[in-house]
Amino acid sequence: MKFSGTVIKYADNVDTDVIIPARYLNTTDKKELASHCMEDLDASFTSRVKDGDIMVAGFNFGCGSSREHAPIAIKESGISLVIAKSFARIFYRNSINIGLAILECPDAVDAINDGDELEADLSKGIIMNKTTGESYKTEPFPEFIQDIINNGGLVESIKKGKI
Repeated sequence: MKFSGTVIKYADNVDTDVIIPARYLNTTDKKELASHCMEDLDASFTSRVKDGDIMVAGFNFGCGSSREHAPIAIKESGISLVIAKSFARIFYRNSINIGLAILECPDAVDAINDGDELEADLSKGIIMNKTTGESYKTEPFPEFIQDIINNGGLVESIKKGKI
């Protein structure tokens, strides 16, 4: 699994209430959720995110309530991969369930800046910062998780008979 894109970076403890505010949880429309993604933290997010961009964040990303709406909003906004120092446990699992690629790599997060161009190969566990020329090693994604993400999430994988 390979990804490349421009970094949009956030700090520690980004909770699900700022990823997608509760006032928008009355919809299941993925595009509607994406249109409000990060608006209480970063009003410019939806106007600057492009398909394939990579979100980078600090510790405890996705803390707060256990809503699947948060990773759905991120994925539907165009973010292809989220790299963080750590993820809240339920957010981590919800991300895999809906097919959002996520990766923990504290060393990379410390060195990556907003606007950097990244390439990430989850099969090999390598993140390359094309802006600085630096690379970072992390654990490769297990093949079964790659399959879930490639198939669009857990439910889609089951529908397709892939797991």
